[in-house]
Amino acid sequence: MDNAAAPEAKVSEAEIEQAIRSGVRRYFNDCRARVPAFIDRHFHYPGALATNRMALGWDMLRAPINLLWAPVYALACLVKVLAPKRDGLMWLHRIANHIPAGFTTRVQQHISHLIRTELLNQGEESPLLERYLIEELEAVYARHTDKPVDHQQFSTLIEPLVADALSQYRVTRTASADITNSISCTVLGAFAFQKFTPGGIGLGVVLASMLAKTLAARDFFLGETIGTLYYSWFPPEPSLATTAIVLVAVMALLAAFAAMSGIISDPVQAAAGLHRRRLLKLLDHLQQDVTTSTHSSFRPKDQFVARVLDMFDMIKSGLL
Repeated sequence: MDNAAAPEAKVSEAEIEQAIRSGVRRYFNDCRARVPAFIDRHFHYPGALATNRMALGWDMLRAPINLLWAPVYALACLVKVLAPKRDGLMWLHRIANHIPAGFTTRVQQHISHLIRTELLNQGEESPLLERYLIEELEAVYARHTDKPVDHQQFSTLIEPLVADALSQYRVTRTASADITNSISCTVLGAFAFQKFTPGGIGLGVVLASMLAKTLAARDFFLGETIGTLYYSWFPPEPSLATTAIVLVAVMALLAAFAAMSGIISDPVQAAAGLHRRRLLKLLDHLQQDVTTSTHSSFRPKDQFVARVLDMFDMIKSGLL
């Protein structure tokens, strides 16, 4: 991009580079100015309802599969970041690069479309960045020549970078659903059972223990009342089958909740400033990538936070 082709004119490469940087800077400053209104429209009520009601339908199936697949994708991302790119390890990078992020849900597609059209292009059909670049370059060329600027090269300048950045942004939706599930389980365990249940596994283990206690008390040889008292002091261990059945039921309910969790999490994240910081970070990385003509560098950390919570849940539940 820095070596943009120019008509035969007395225009230095430094002037062209400065014009391009100026156009990119103006464009992304305008994008940042649209972030607050964008969040108000789509992540606060009532916009959050319109954004997340698209989860009704096949997303109720896609979202649970994404939650199960998320640890695999997070591991692939860690490999790409941490594993050195040496000849002996390049096969590992190639495998990691081919691991998909999961199914793209309708909600993710909708939000990606909104970011692309409203935030990045201000509702215009053609790329808005191209217009900013042409304006800056035409101002430079006007001082030296009356020949038109060849701007076809800018038509696809940002598209590959935007596509990759939005793919990473979609991953944060799955991570947010996972984090919301963990917080919901913690709150439910604390208030309903006076237990610390930092995730679906912890909640399932607690419910399995309660079910085992109820079944044992019902079959107690001195009656259910005395059985309840006895097992309150000497709680029985739930069988593996009971634990497995309860865990599957809890995970199924949480998976269904995950598809619609944005109705709760989006306004909370908007109020806490998380959506604003995430979108501004996306724009910062896009500006850096467009300016330096590199691959997309936007890599949000939400999915790794979700994986840490999952690991803590498993450790607390005694599975690790």
